[in-house]
Amino acid sequence: MAFKKYELNIGKRVESIELPEEHVTQVIDGGSAPKITDVRQATLAAVRDPIGSKPLGEIVKTGDKIAIIVSDITRTWSRTKDYLPAIVEELNNNGVADSDIFVIVATGTHRDNNDEEKRLILGDALFERLQVFDHDAYGEDANVFLGTTSRGTPVYIDKRAVEADKVILTGGITTHLFAGFGGGRKSVMPGLAGVETINHNHLLALTDAVGGGINQETCLTKIEGNRVSEDMCEVCAFLNPCFLVNSIMDAEGDFVRIVAGHWYDAWYAGTEAVMELQGVEAMAKADVVIGSSGGYPMDINLYQGMKAYAPAQMAMKANGIFIALLDCPDIYEPPSFFDCFRFNDALTMEKELRAGFTIPFYIAFYMYCMSLQFTVIMVTRPENFDAVRKTGQIPAATLGEAWALAQEKLRIQGKEADYTVNIMPHGVNTVPMFKD
Repeated sequence: MAFKKYELNIGKRVESIELPEEHVTQVIDGGSAPKITDVRQATLAAVRDPIGSKPLGEIVKTGDKIAIIVSDITRTWSRTKDYLPAIVEELNNNGVADSDIFVIVATGTHRDNNDEEKRLILGDALFERLQVFDHDAYGEDANVFLGTTSRGTPVYIDKRAVEADKVILTGGITTHLFAGFGGGRKSVMPGLAGVETINHNHLLALTDAVGGGINQETCLTKIEGNRVSEDMCEVCAFLNPCFLVNSIMDAEGDFVRIVAGHWYDAWYAGTEAVMELQGVEAMAKADVVIGSSGGYPMDINLYQGMKAYAPAQMAMKANGIFIALLDCPDIYEPPSFFDCFRFNDALTMEKELRAGFTIPFYIAFYMYCMSLQFTVIMVTRPENFDAVRKTGQIPAATLGEAWALAQEKLRIQGKEADYTVNIMPHGVNTVPMFKD
């Protein structure tokens, strides 16, 4: 029996384990793509040769009041400030003055962004040049009713955006736990939507029947047949933005692609580019998945680090074992996430989620349900153990300790000599893909 050493990042250190090679099905890891070295030129090229649309310069004209929609401070990974100046430059070159351009921060139901945060989003120069507003999802007079989607979602959209002559969406595209992918239409729903619109849409991520839990059709990378995503698109179509510019980043946070054009077509092309980067052809699901989010800062807290859980679940057999390596020095952050683990059973938790849906609450519910369906062992700091137990997971101080717990579980299952392992070193940026 030949053993091989495998290393995974956790926080700012590395944990290693030696496993029998014949039991390791695959190391599932994301790919790479050439980095963009000149973001300005790449952005100008994208808006001048767009997807499914006329060039931006042919869409706008002098005198147009233009709303540019940007992501809030929680999405600075998309690096709006690096490509937004090129968009404004193109508008200026085609007769649109700064005085006719304003920015709306697509906060959804998030809090407002202070001036320092807005500077980080836009960059110093554009913050000084352009008017910047936060969307208000709760204000009665802040949003305009535009109609109702086919799934019954009442469409309330930011009044400033509705009254603009042209709306340009910006943002970044990556996979999303229940919308399939982020970016694109999410700048409008939830970004510019009223709270009633957001709540009705997000509840589609749960089954229609109370007690059914997570809607399995609303999941990572799924667009067609994903009713959350399809409803988001319907909401966005009511506003019908004139143009979109979205970034695609690699695991190191560098630009690898900028897509621009029609708000749906360009975004859809971007999702395909994301899958080319993150999608990995997987050989088979395994009894055990050993996965890391990639280390610091992806595992600074459980809320961020658990983005590796859905990809791991995709690579794992029913009743499987997931060993997650997450350092989590700030495990209780944000409180709005960790406070959701105060229930003793899934049904009570689900009912409370339906009564007051939030993204942190949904993610907590997803994690709790996963801990009921699978054995989830989390390698973390010993001081985090009590917190980990509250989430339904089993804590372990080292990868070796976690593997011993997994072996005992395999023994109980009668698989101590007949098991398989998949290893995912960068779970946040990896999507296992299986042939039909």
